[in-house]
Amino acid sequence: MRSVRMRILMTLLVLAVVGVGGWQLLPSDDSSGATITVGTTDTVTSLDPAGAYDAGSWALFSNVFQSLLTYEPGGVSPVPDAAKSCDFDGGGLTTYKCELRDDLAFPSGRKVTAEDVKYSFDRVKKINSDVGPSSLFSTLKSVDAKGATVTFHLSSRDATFPFKVATGAGSIVDRTRYPADALRTGNGVDGTGPYELTGYTKGKKVELTPSSRYKGAVDTGKPIELRYYADPDALEKAWKAKAVDAAARQLPPAALAALNASDPDQRVTEADSSETRNLYFDTRDGSPLHSTDVRKAMAWLIDREQLAATVYDGTVEPLYSLIPAGLTGHTTSFFDNYPDQNSQKARQLLEQAGVSIPVRFTYGYGLGSGAAAAEAKEIKRQLEASGLFKVTVKGYEWTDFQKRWANGKLDAYAVGWVADYPDPDTFAGPLVGTGSTMNTGYSSKTVDKYIADSQQFADRSRVSDAFRAIQQVIAQDVPVIPLWQRKEYIVTSADVGGGQYLADGNGVFRLWKLDWI
Repeated sequence: MRSVRMRILMTLLVLAVVGVGGWQLLPSDDSSGATITVGTTDTVTSLDPAGAYDAGSWALFSNVFQSLLTYEPGGVSPVPDAAKSCDFDGGGLTTYKCELRDDLAFPSGRKVTAEDVKYSFDRVKKINSDVGPSSLFSTLKSVDAKGATVTFHLSSRDATFPFKVATGAGSIVDRTRYPADALRTGNGVDGTGPYELTGYTKGKKVELTPSSRYKGAVDTGKPIELRYYADPDALEKAWKAKAVDAAARQLPPAALAALNASDPDQRVTEADSSETRNLYFDTRDGSPLHSTDVRKAMAWLIDREQLAATVYDGTVEPLYSLIPAGLTGHTTSFFDNYPDQNSQKARQLLEQAGVSIPVRFTYGYGLGSGAAAAEAKEIKRQLEASGLFKVTVKGYEWTDFQKRWANGKLDAYAVGWVADYPDPDTFAGPLVGTGSTMNTGYSSKTVDKYIADSQQFADRSRVSDAFRAIQQVIAQDVPVIPLWQRKEYIVTSADVGGGQYLADGNGVFRLWKLDWI
């Protein structure tokens, strides 16, 4: 998912534990139910699950909606949530059945039925929002509901389908409150998650109250106020002013690098993550980056090490493959093909392509997205230092940015990707498959075949060769250049626990895990 969602294989490292003399007084017994305030720079683009495929929206969805399946912290296989059980029917991987719990109710009090589940999946595909998650269900042919049983019929074998059901795209909505063929408007939410949305100010804050109706895989937590900040600097200012009790995605790189594990006034969690950031290109006819040779030339000029060290203060790791370290199929395909910065080879490729030098193109990024502005400036510097490119950089408000790349209005654009589920498949089809959510215009029958082949195996350890092959093709065609892979940082006040479970780099944002100590 855009960061824009993914499942992460993670290792939690709790760097700071108990601090008694914190900057907040330890709560008394009477305040144990007090609201915990969490700050983030994420953006909620829609309150309707059919209209959002980004980390900020899915983080909220995982608290106010419920899917048939979910993930436990650090888990790699989905577990039942709204479902009693789910499994493939037979060995064909083309029919998936779930038995719905019989004790679920929407905020209105109406009982959740299998028809609501069918309706929720059907409307995602029918609405097919250009910034929505319908592409995740490319293999979903139809859904049946009979009694408490929901049956998914797939067009081809897809061992990854349960992973997709467990994402925000699988959120169950009340069919009496959500239109079948259009996105719901307004600020209302009717889901069955562990929290109820009791207040919403777009771009500012969300107020969440533990739901007394929730039945499922997790426990309900404390009341939460989730505050949204325009950029990392604003979040850091709020943290220093003690305006928030926890800060998540994302403090400025310098602030992350300066986090002190021995500070008794805070708790710091650093976790390995599969969150990545890539530079995508419009490969269509008419684009200045249409030629493969032009994109290869850029690959010879990008210095990830410099980017990670200067812009991100060492808080990210240079990434040389589409699939991040820690997931099956990870390689170093871009390092293998472009092992150093070489402007001479880049020039040869441009001359071979017969294009005018310097190549001029526009580079877009989302405002408030971490260090995106500084990153764009550094990449512009690297490309223009060669004399081979002239880059026009422009930042856009996040929703506008999404629509611009979805409608093919940007030549190049950098986007973070938070894995939807813990499988390399989430870095393939959504990013480089034909009709991908990143909308680069890139299409490769070879890549599509490898993706389809990889979905044939229920034993996911057998897919390594297919994903290695995909990454080699991508390194040659260069519809995207991987930039970096980051760790997940969560910082809380000394009297707030559970931060180590809050996020592990996927779409699940476990606000219910936060608690007063």
